[in-house]
Amino acid sequence: MNSINIKTSALDNMVGPDKNFLIKLAHTKMPYGKYEGRFLIDLPEYYIVWYHNKGFPTGKLGDMLTQVYELKLNGLEYLIRDIKKRYPKP
Repeated sequence: MNSINIKTSALDNMVGPDKNFLIKLAHTKMPYGKYEGRFLIDLPEYYIVWYHNKGFPTGKLGDMLTQVYELKLNGLEYLIRDIKKRYPKP
């Protein structure tokens, strides 16, 4: 069993807001700016780092961009792409 299957099966066992947050993150697009309409996980790394240095916006978008930063920093973007494929848009 490869790591993708292990990680997604762990998501299958999650309940509540953590699972829903990740599914929503997988389907959320940037609502404004130069990258408007692009999935958050597909934003260029330099743009996410710029936001990290500048300060993420407040609210849900800021929470999601913070999570994207952590995922990209650790090379885990593939997890969100896999979630996007396996789970329908909420």
